[in-house]
Amino acid sequence: MPSILIVEDEPKLAALLTDYLRAAGYDTHWVADGNQAMAAIGEHQPDLVVLDLMLPGRDGLDICRELRRSSEVPVVMLTARVEEIDRLLGLELGADDYICKPFSPREVVARIKAILRRATAAGARPQAPQSALQIDVEAHTVHLDGQALDLTPVEFRLLKTLASAPGRIFSRDRLLDNLYDDHRVVTDRTVDSHIKNLRRKLEAVRADGETIRSIYGVGYRLDI
Repeated sequence: MPSILIVEDEPKLAALLTDYLRAAGYDTHWVADGNQAMAAIGEHQPDLVVLDLMLPGRDGLDICRELRRSSEVPVVMLTARVEEIDRLLGLELGADDYICKPFSPREVVARIKAILRRATAAGARPQAPQSALQIDVEAHTVHLDGQALDLTPVEFRLLKTLASAPGRIFSRDRLLDNLYDDHRVVTDRTVDSHIKNLRRKLEAVRADGETIRSIYGVGYRLDI
């Protein structure tokens, strides 16, 4: 069964997550001190790490940075403040998802299932040129499942940014920074409008699911 390591210093919260994850069929381990996290990862070789931001001994930022130097194991980072998520996204730590406390344990389990499902599919999917998203920056062309997409320059840059890390969440501010060459002043709603148009074009080719997912209060991620 998949193994989950919880790095969380609140015993009640860690116990609650452990109960829900074990009920969902996961082999779960827990450490409460940041100084123990890397050793526990080496010992248990988890398939996913649930990592709290504020920990005694060593914080989640340092742990995630060190982990990403040697491993691509999925990381779900927990934070107590929703505004902290934008800062974490800006640091490009490489976490696969960010969840703000308080949260529903069922939602955490659902997100973990989705991340592990994507990781499994990515490892098993053959690298066929006509089976996924192909972006040619020099030719300024995009193909999805072998079909050409007619994108505006802004939509092209937006998709290129999202596709640089599929499954990762990009804040609106991060996307805005990559939209226009002339760095004009625009609003968050500008991103939402372009996302809507880009999603419509992607789903005209691949209509079996949501290609660009909106993460409420945070930003967007590409699920292709």
